[in-house]
Amino acid sequence: MSKKTPQIRFKGFTDDWEERKLSSISERVTRKNKNNESTLPLTISAQDGLVDQNDFFNKQVASRDVTGYFLVKNGEFAYNKSYSNGYPWGAIKRLDKYDMGVLSTLYIVFRPTKINSQFLVSYYDTTRWYREVSKNAAEGARNHGLLNIAPTDFFNTLLVVPKIVDEQEKIGQFFKQLDDTIDLHQRKLDLLKEQKKGFLQKMFPKNGAKIPELRFSGFADDWEERKLGEVGKTKSGIGFPDAQQGGKQGTPFYKVSDMNNPGNEVVMMNANNYASDSQLKENKWNPINPQNSGVVFAKVGAAIFLDRKRIVDTSFLIDNNMMSYLFDSSWNRYFGKTLFEKLRLSRFAQVGALPSFNGSDVEDIKVMIPEESEQKMIGDMFEKLDDIIALHQRKLDLLKEQKKGFLQKMFVS
Repeated sequence: MSKKTPQIRFKGFTDDWEERKLSSISERVTRKNKNNESTLPLTISAQDGLVDQNDFFNKQVASRDVTGYFLVKNGEFAYNKSYSNGYPWGAIKRLDKYDMGVLSTLYIVFRPTKINSQFLVSYYDTTRWYREVSKNAAEGARNHGLLNIAPTDFFNTLLVVPKIVDEQEKIGQFFKQLDDTIDLHQRKLDLLKEQKKGFLQKMFPKNGAKIPELRFSGFADDWEERKLGEVGKTKSGIGFPDAQQGGKQGTPFYKVSDMNNPGNEVVMMNANNYASDSQLKENKWNPINPQNSGVVFAKVGAAIFLDRKRIVDTSFLIDNNMMSYLFDSSWNRYFGKTLFEKLRLSRFAQVGALPSFNGSDVEDIKVMIPEESEQKMIGDMFEKLDDIIALHQRKLDLLKEQKKGFLQKMFVS
């Protein structure tokens, strides 16, 4: 296989791809917004492309006077030279969402002239262009989050592209359809999460109220106010030295980061580390053994503000950056987990070098609890909703992984 041929390509195309300078297939745009044609300030989101700055930052970062900014029109591309986590050489995106907008002159703006525009969108979704940009960015030139690459050098970067326009079009269209499918699943997922937020608001009593705004038929009794310490207990984690970690069987040992493991969106099942029986004995660790169930969450550091809670059903250990709350037998486990999602535990964090809270902070929290049969109805409903959300999340993640694989194999290295 020629090095100028991708691993996967559409039937009927056999020619080698060719190297082209960006300057030979596009032209730079330096149009200023001098007549105030647009007052829409744009920024580049690595995930969502060129978007309204107000939506992305929840505020306008651009100056009030944007007449000196670049005026970018639909179909034109912009290069954000700011690097971020996962995007070491910045991001290049096309303006699709709006007819026009304004961008800081720190961006490099261009329009395609002799290449299929949709192909170029997909090309810049790959990492193929990183090598060329890195060759032209001066060594040690990263400063305040910006890459020091001159427009002239940027337009001298080489792209490896199909000679045949039809092949460009097929590749561009393939990835557009894949992106449209991903966007559709993302919208469905976002809608489900919004619906869940609405139910959380209406199916639990508001402050000072004794009944929720929305409840299942057949229930009329007031909910009861209890302290969490009266109907359960907290347990903190252990110090498990990194050098001793790495076991593949035994008692699961969970860290805050394990909440992100695939399959751990609701119930913690997959651990990266396990403690052996000999480690338990040697360190005198007693695994947490919830008779009913427990919910785990971060208790130290910035992870507190993510407010993630997960159920654990089996014996387990957690690190000392985490805490568990163990429900007593009066709780429906899924009602309890959902109630904890309602609690913004970050409000109870003690301010210091690292935000944190302890067991008594949690056990002193007052909550409203209904009778067990109503708990079960509410818990069952939210369990089904969470299962649907988790299913859509897995589908979305799979589509994104598939796209990543196609991007690797359908472009020349």
